[in-house]
Amino acid sequence: MTACGSPVRPEVIEAWEYGSLLPTEAQLFALADVLWCPPVVLMGVEPRTLAEHRMARQLSAERLAQLVGMAPEEYRAAEGANEWHGDYRQTKALVDALGLSLRKLIGVMGRVEELAGHLRAALEGRWKSHVAPITEITSLNRTRVGDALRTMHAEFADFSERYMGHVVARSADARLKAIAAERSAYLRRLVDHFWELIGEAGEAPPFHSVH
Repeated sequence: MTACGSPVRPEVIEAWEYGSLLPTEAQLFALADVLWCPPVVLMGVEPRTLAEHRMARQLSAERLAQLVGMAPEEYRAAEGANEWHGDYRQTKALVDALGLSLRKLIGVMGRVEELAGHLRAALEGRWKSHVAPITEITSLNRTRVGDALRTMHAEFADFSERYMGHVVARSADARLKAIAAERSAYLRRLVDHFWELIGEAGEAPPFHSVH
């Protein structure tokens, strides 16, 4: 640890081993170097927050801010609130630096429910009015978002048409229940289906590594 620029006393290391004390960020990175293992192994949990994903990549907040093209204090504020409002270029740089996808980043930021709310409203109303807020949440191209919403709106409208068609035809209750169940299943998978329609742009870092 001393050779890595982070000297500690033996009793501190013992406290880490027993779990009564946690290493600082700098100590965690030095310890990972000493033990030749990724920081995430020492963390003992799958990264959930923006800060944890950064530490798992062994990046200081200052270094990640530099890679993203953001002032360190602005990045630290985003990390502290676990909220991301960077522009398109900064978002692309962030997901690449952290090895995330756009879809994963939205989950880390806790915006999945917000996205789901817009998707549901888009199905039940004017989908075009939800292109802008969904674009802001996802940082995706507006045309790509619009194409996905148009498809989903048409698919959902089909459920209503089929249901009303069977109501008018006085079909058996079993058939109406089957359509209603299919509609409910569709609504439960709204976010997953959205990303399926978006395709590769949501599943992979959208550009090459930042150096």
